Amino acid sequence: MAIDLVTRREWGAREPRGSYGRLTSTKGVKVHYTGGQVSPDIVNDHAKCVAMVRSIQNFHMDGNGWMDIGYSMVACPHRKVFEGRGPGHLPAANGAGLNSAHYAVLGLVGNAGLVQPTDGILNAILDAVDYLRAKGGAGKEIKGHRDGYSTDCPGTALYAWVKEGAPRPGGGETPGEPHEPTPPAFPGRVLKYPPVLEGEDVLTWQRKMRSRGWTLDADGLYGPRSRDVSRAFQKEKGLPVTGAVDRATWDATWKSPVT
Repeated sequence: MAIDLVTRREWGAREPRGSYGRLTSTKGVKVHYTGGQVSPDIVNDHAKCVAMVRSIQNFHMDGNGWMDIGYSMVACPHRKVFEGRGPGHLPAANGAGLNSAHYAVLGLVGNAGLVQPTDGILNAILDAVDYLRAKGGAGKEIKGHRDGYSTDCPGTALYAWVKEGAPRPGGGETPGEPHEPTPPAFPGRVLKYPPVLEGEDVLTWQRKMRSRGWTLDADGLYGPRSRDVSRAFQKEKGLPVTGAVDRATWDATWKSPVT
Protein backbone atom coordinates (compact mmCIF):
# COMPACT_ATOMS: atom_id res chain seq x y z
CA MET A 1 0.00 0.00 0.00
CA ALA A 2 1.37 3.42 -0.96
CA ILE A 3 1.49 6.05 1.76
CA ASP A 4 -1.80 7.90 2.30
CA LEU A 5 -0.21 11.31 2.84
CA VAL A 6 -2.05 14.29 4.30
CA THR A 7 -0.02 17.31 3.19
CA ARG A 8 0.48 20.39 5.33
CA ARG A 9 -1.87 22.33 3.07
CA GLU A 10 -4.53 19.65 3.41
CA TRP A 11 -4.49 19.65 7.21
CA GLY A 12 -4.25 23.44 7.42
CA ALA A 13 -0.78 23.79 8.89
CA ARG A 14 0.47 27.19 9.93
CA GLU A 15 3.57 28.51 8.22
CA PRO A 16 6.79 27.88 10.16
CA ARG A 17 8.45 30.86 11.81
CA GLY A 18 11.81 30.29 10.17
CA SER A 19 13.91 27.87 8.15
CA TYR A 20 14.40 24.23 9.14
CA GLY A 21 17.79 22.72 9.69
CA ARG A 22 18.62 20.32 6.88
CA LEU A 23 19.11 16.56 7.07
CA THR A 24 20.45 14.35 4.29
CA SER A 25 20.40 11.14 6.33
CA THR A 26 19.69 9.78 9.80
CA LYS A 27 20.22 6.55 11.71
CA GLY A 28 16.49 5.96 11.49
CA VAL A 29 13.30 7.06 13.22
CA LYS A 30 12.16 7.56 16.82
CA VAL A 31 8.53 6.81 17.65
CA HIS A 32 6.50 9.11 19.94
CA TYR A 33 3.07 9.33 21.58
CA THR A 34 1.19 12.43 22.65
CA GLY A 35 1.82 12.07 26.39
CA GLY A 36 -1.74 13.28 27.11
CA GLN A 37 -5.30 12.07 26.72
CA VAL A 38 -6.42 11.00 23.26
CA SER A 39 -10.15 10.56 22.78
CA PRO A 40 -11.11 7.10 21.43
CA ASP A 41 -13.58 8.99 19.21
CA ILE A 42 -10.80 9.78 16.74
CA VAL A 43 -10.94 6.13 15.61
CA ASN A 44 -14.38 6.81 14.10
CA ASP A 45 -13.92 10.41 12.96
CA HIS A 46 -10.89 11.46 10.91
CA ALA A 47 -11.83 15.13 11.32
CA LYS A 48 -10.87 14.74 14.98
CA CYS A 49 -7.42 13.54 13.91
CA VAL A 50 -7.00 16.68 11.81
CA ALA A 51 -8.08 18.85 14.73
CA MET A 52 -5.64 17.07 17.05
CA VAL A 53 -2.70 17.58 14.69
CA ARG A 54 -3.55 21.28 14.44
CA SER A 55 -3.74 21.53 18.24
CA ILE A 56 -0.34 19.84 18.57
CA GLN A 57 1.18 22.34 16.15
CA ASN A 58 -0.41 25.22 18.07
CA PHE A 59 0.96 23.90 21.36
CA HIS A 60 4.45 23.46 19.95
CA MET A 61 4.49 26.95 18.43
CA ASP A 62 2.58 28.91 21.07
CA GLY A 63 3.27 26.84 24.18
CA ASN A 64 6.82 25.64 23.55
CA GLY A 65 7.87 28.60 21.43
CA TRP A 66 9.08 26.34 18.63
CA MET A 67 9.10 27.45 15.02
CA ASP A 68 6.69 24.67 13.97
CA ILE A 69 5.28 21.30 14.95
CA GLY A 70 8.19 19.27 16.25
CA TYR A 71 7.46 15.94 14.54
CA SER A 72 8.54 14.85 11.08
CA MET A 73 5.30 12.91 10.47
CA VAL A 74 2.15 12.03 12.40
CA ALA A 75 0.30 8.69 12.10
CA CYS A 76 -3.45 8.39 12.72
CA PRO A 77 -5.85 5.42 13.22
CA HIS A 78 -7.15 5.68 9.64
CA ARG A 79 -3.72 4.73 8.25
CA LYS A 80 -3.14 8.27 7.11
CA VAL A 81 0.22 10.01 7.56
CA PHE A 82 0.27 13.74 8.24
CA GLU A 83 3.20 15.73 6.91
CA GLY A 84 4.87 17.54 9.80
CA ARG A 85 8.31 18.98 9.16
CA GLY A 86 8.75 16.26 6.58
CA PRO A 87 11.83 14.49 5.15
CA GLY A 88 15.08 16.38 4.88
CA HIS A 89 14.20 18.67 7.80
CA LEU A 90 15.52 18.60 11.34
CA PRO A 91 12.79 17.63 13.86
CA ALA A 92 12.50 19.19 17.32
CA ALA A 93 10.89 16.37 19.30
CA ASN A 94 13.70 13.95 20.20
CA GLY A 95 15.50 16.07 22.80
CA ALA A 96 18.32 18.60 22.72
CA GLY A 97 21.30 17.28 20.77
CA LEU A 98 19.38 14.22 19.56
CA ASN A 99 17.35 15.54 16.66
CA SER A 100 19.96 15.10 13.94
CA ALA A 101 20.27 11.35 14.56
CA HIS A 102 16.63 10.33 13.97
CA TYR A 103 13.45 11.60 12.40
CA ALA A 104 10.45 11.83 14.76
CA VAL A 105 7.14 10.05 14.03
CA LEU A 106 4.15 10.57 16.32
CA GLY A 107 1.43 7.95 16.72
CA LEU A 108 -1.89 9.43 17.87
CA VAL A 109 -2.10 7.47 21.11
CA GLY A 110 -1.78 8.88 24.62
CA ASN A 111 -1.37 8.00 28.28
CA ALA A 112 -5.16 8.09 28.77
CA GLY A 113 -8.17 7.32 26.59
CA LEU A 114 -6.73 5.71 23.44
CA VAL A 115 -3.57 4.11 24.85
CA GLN A 116 -3.42 0.96 22.73
CA PRO A 117 -2.27 1.69 19.17
CA THR A 118 -4.63 0.39 16.51
CA ASP A 119 -3.43 -1.57 13.49
CA GLY A 120 -4.11 1.56 11.45
CA ILE A 121 -1.74 3.60 13.60
CA LEU A 122 0.99 0.95 13.51
CA ASN A 123 0.73 0.59 9.74
CA ALA A 124 0.75 4.37 9.33
CA ILE A 125 3.90 4.65 11.47
CA LEU A 126 5.62 2.09 9.25
CA ASP A 127 4.32 3.83 6.12
CA ALA A 128 5.92 7.02 7.48
CA VAL A 129 9.17 5.15 8.14
CA ASP A 130 9.24 3.84 4.57
CA TYR A 131 8.52 7.35 3.27
CA LEU A 132 11.32 8.88 5.35
CA ARG A 133 13.70 6.21 4.10
CA ALA A 134 12.80 6.85 0.49
CA LYS A 135 12.63 10.64 0.66
CA GLY A 136 14.86 11.61 3.56
CA GLY A 137 17.67 9.08 3.87
CA ALA A 138 16.41 7.53 7.12
CA GLY A 139 18.40 4.50 8.20
CA LYS A 140 17.02 1.19 9.44
CA GLU A 141 16.72 1.98 13.16
CA ILE A 142 13.25 2.22 14.69
CA LYS A 143 13.53 3.29 18.32
CA GLY A 144 11.35 4.81 21.01
CA HIS A 145 11.72 8.39 22.22
CA ARG A 146 12.85 7.02 25.59
CA ASP A 147 15.87 5.33 23.98
CA GLY A 148 18.60 7.78 24.96
CA TYR A 149 16.27 10.35 26.55
CA SER A 150 14.61 10.36 29.99
CA THR A 151 10.88 10.16 29.21
CA ASP A 152 7.93 7.75 29.29
CA CYS A 153 7.36 8.37 25.58
CA PRO A 154 6.16 6.53 23.50
CA GLY A 155 4.15 4.87 26.29
CA THR A 156 4.01 1.26 27.44
CA ALA A 157 2.03 -0.28 24.58
CA LEU A 158 3.72 1.53 21.71
CA TYR A 159 7.19 1.00 23.17
CA ALA A 160 6.54 -2.73 23.60
CA TRP A 161 5.74 -2.88 19.86
CA VAL A 162 8.97 -1.02 19.05
CA LYS A 163 10.97 -3.45 21.21
CA GLU A 164 9.38 -6.37 19.36
CA GLY A 165 10.94 -5.04 16.17
CA ALA A 166 7.98 -2.94 14.99
CA PRO A 167 6.30 -5.75 13.00
CA ARG A 168 3.58 -5.06 10.46
CA PRO A 169 0.16 -5.98 11.88
CA GLY A 170 -0.93 -9.25 10.35
CA GLY A 171 2.55 -10.08 9.08
CA GLY A 172 4.12 -8.94 5.85
CA GLU A 173 7.40 -7.17 5.29
CA THR A 174 9.55 -6.25 8.23
CA PRO A 175 10.67 -2.65 8.75
CA GLY A 176 14.30 -3.74 8.59
CA GLU A 177 13.79 -4.82 4.99
CA PRO A 178 11.23 -2.52 3.36
CA HIS A 179 9.25 -4.07 0.55
CA GLU A 180 10.44 -2.66 -2.77
CA PRO A 181 8.79 -4.61 -5.60
CA THR A 182 10.40 -2.46 -8.31
CA PRO A 183 14.02 -1.52 -7.56
CA PRO A 184 15.29 1.60 -9.32
CA ALA A 185 16.85 0.90 -12.70
CA PHE A 186 20.63 0.87 -13.04
CA PRO A 187 21.56 4.49 -13.84
CA GLY A 188 23.64 3.59 -16.88
CA ARG A 189 27.02 4.64 -15.50
CA VAL A 190 29.38 2.86 -13.13
CA LEU A 191 29.79 4.65 -9.80
CA LYS A 192 33.49 4.69 -8.96
CA TYR A 193 36.30 6.60 -7.28
CA PRO A 194 38.65 8.34 -8.11
CA PRO A 195 37.71 11.01 -8.98
CA VAL A 196 34.78 11.88 -6.69
CA LEU A 197 31.58 11.23 -8.61
CA GLU A 198 28.46 13.28 -7.84
CA GLY A 199 24.79 12.75 -8.67
CA GLU A 200 21.31 11.58 -7.72
CA ASP A 201 22.25 8.00 -8.64
CA VAL A 202 25.04 8.12 -6.05
CA LEU A 203 22.62 9.48 -3.45
CA THR A 204 20.04 6.78 -4.23
CA TRP A 205 22.64 4.03 -3.80
CA GLN A 206 24.02 5.54 -0.58
CA ARG A 207 20.56 5.83 0.96
CA LYS A 208 19.76 2.22 0.18
CA MET A 209 23.06 1.04 1.62
CA ARG A 210 22.38 3.03 4.80
CA SER A 211 18.95 1.39 5.09
CA ARG A 212 20.73 -2.00 4.84
CA GLY A 213 22.88 -1.03 7.85
CA TRP A 214 26.10 0.23 6.25
CA THR A 215 27.72 3.31 7.77
CA LEU A 216 28.30 6.07 5.24
CA ASP A 217 27.04 9.57 4.55
CA ALA A 218 24.22 9.98 2.05
CA ASP A 219 25.67 13.12 0.47
CA GLY A 220 25.54 12.26 -3.24
CA LEU A 221 29.36 12.13 -3.46
CA TYR A 222 31.01 8.83 -4.38
CA GLY A 223 34.36 9.10 -2.64
CA PRO A 224 36.72 6.89 -0.59
CA ARG A 225 34.10 5.83 1.98
CA SER A 226 31.57 4.82 -0.68
CA ARG A 227 34.28 2.85 -2.49
CA ASP A 228 35.26 1.04 0.72
CA VAL A 229 31.63 0.18 1.55
CA SER A 230 31.13 -1.07 -1.99
CA ARG A 231 34.19 -3.32 -1.70
CA ALA A 232 32.99 -4.78 1.61
CA PHE A 233 29.49 -5.34 0.20
CA GLN A 234 30.86 -7.01 -2.94
CA LYS A 235 33.03 -9.34 -0.84
CA GLU A 236 30.02 -10.21 1.35
CA LYS A 237 27.87 -11.05 -1.70
CA GLY A 238 30.51 -12.94 -3.69
CA LEU A 239 30.81 -10.27 -6.38
CA PRO A 240 34.05 -9.09 -8.02
CA VAL A 241 35.65 -6.76 -5.45
CA THR A 242 36.24 -3.61 -7.49
CA GLY A 243 34.85 -0.87 -5.26
CA ALA A 244 32.79 0.33 -8.22
CA VAL A 245 29.00 0.05 -8.38
CA ASP A 246 28.34 -1.64 -11.71
CA ARG A 247 25.03 -3.16 -12.78
CA ALA A 248 25.56 -6.38 -10.78
CA THR A 249 26.42 -4.50 -7.58
CA TRP A 250 23.53 -2.05 -8.09
CA ASP A 251 21.04 -4.90 -8.52
CA ALA A 252 22.42 -6.76 -5.49
CA THR A 253 21.98 -3.61 -3.40
CA TRP A 254 18.20 -3.99 -3.74
CA LYS A 255 17.73 -7.71 -4.37
CA SER A 256 20.23 -9.50 -2.12
CA PRO A 257 19.10 -10.43 1.43
CA VAL A 258 20.35 -8.25 4.27
CA THR A 259 22.97 -10.22 6.22
